[in-house]
Amino acid sequence: MACREQRTDPLSDSALLAERIAAIGSEKLAEDIVLLDMRGVVDYTDWFVVMSGRNTRQVQAIAEEIAFTLKQEQGLLPGRIEGLKEGSWVLIDFVDVVVHVFDPEAREHYRLDELWGQVPHTQVAEA
Repeated sequence: MACREQRTDPLSDSALLAERIAAIGSEKLAEDIVLLDMRGVVDYTDWFVVMSGRNTRQVQAIAEEIAFTLKQEQGLLPGRIEGLKEGSWVLIDFVDVVVHVFDPEAREHYRLDELWGQVPHTQVAEA
């Protein structure tokens, strides 16, 4: 597998997409939104966008809104969505940006923020 070229431009297309995803989550009242810059750390994506909903229904609503809005605005469809039916942890894979929407218990259990604590990250202000 070829290694992805590391882009250092903070305004790259993937960075703008990550920021747009965070904004959509914020508009749907997602909490504790964090952008993790995975460039140069893994070869399968540039960004993780991690956020929480207060319960499984809100997690589902946030994930659905992200997918719907990006399709409407940019014609962008995710490569896959996992966990939507259960709603405790929804993963949306846009290749260059992978979105993780958790309920509080799943976020505490998996602790992605701590697992990838060494990567540059940005905490997003909530709406």
